[in-house]
Amino acid sequence: MREGAEALLREAGFGAARGEALPSDASFRRYVRLHGGPRPALLMDAPPPQEDVRPFLHVARHLSRIGLSAPEIIAADTERGFLVIEDLGADTMATCLDAGADPLPLYRAAAEALAALHAAAPPEGLPDWGADRMAETAAATFLDWWWPEALGTPPDAPARAAFRTAILAMLAPFAARGFVHRDFFPANLMALDRAKPRHVGILDFQDAAYGHPAYDLVSLVEDARRDVPADVRAATIARYLAARPDLDEQQFMAAMAVHAAQRHLRVAALWTRLARRDSKPHYLRHGPRCWALLDRALAHPATLPLRDFLDAHVPHALRANPASLQEQPA
Repeated sequence: MREGAEALLREAGFGAARGEALPSDASFRRYVRLHGGPRPALLMDAPPPQEDVRPFLHVARHLSRIGLSAPEIIAADTERGFLVIEDLGADTMATCLDAGADPLPLYRAAAEALAALHAAAPPEGLPDWGADRMAETAAATFLDWWWPEALGTPPDAPARAAFRTAILAMLAPFAARGFVHRDFFPANLMALDRAKPRHVGILDFQDAAYGHPAYDLVSLVEDARRDVPADVRAATIARYLAARPDLDEQQFMAAMAVHAAQRHLRVAALWTRLARRDSKPHYLRHGPRCWALLDRALAHPATLPLRDFLDAHVPHALRANPASLQEQPA
């Protein structure tokens, strides 16, 4: 445990609690479940400068204000990067699905919570998740890591410029701005015994931004780490749209396609970066799913600029995990 954690735990009344480290993800954040304290709680360890707990605090308060379920903040040390937060339990939507739960009620509940989240006015001070930023993040994985690994040489300046132009052109018609969680998928959602819309606990929201709501629905129904049955996907989208009668369905479905194309390309290439830079080749097992989801997104006419770029620069046979990288068990 890093220096400073024990002092915060004592101040919050958890000095005698026993810690249980929880499995970590691809970030620098770590979580410890606290047993024997005055209430169920977790210690979040988010070491600076790699991590900053202030966005988490800001968004958690917003979610609570609009009537959604986010972990309550019990104690905070923003300078050292420690938070003591409410423990919403172990029943993430992902664990429920893995245990054989019927996916339809879980995805419908998630759609209802997401619709409520998007219908509320967003808080001030969020970063932008618009076309410029989305082009940058896609380039940072696809061009900087996947391209040289798969094609043997870094992209030249004209290719970089053409890629940025393609992403910007694809996203240009979809400039709506609202709250976007950015990672709204089962591993970050909790099944709670609470009244709607608090029946879904929302986690890992520290990267929330201003962007198009279609991005979050794509994250849910086109999960990079989990196959979603076609009927569940359709029912989830229908439930979301029913709760958002203000949206134009045809326009929203086009927005889903273009945001899916950006997300799946970026994340498919992210697995390459995690394997090569961070020595985490087990993430490569998600590559085939992401490339297949990208193919589906590129079938929509709204994604034509990116489709044309890929057709000109990346043979379809190479749209996969680079052959030089081998998946390994976690």
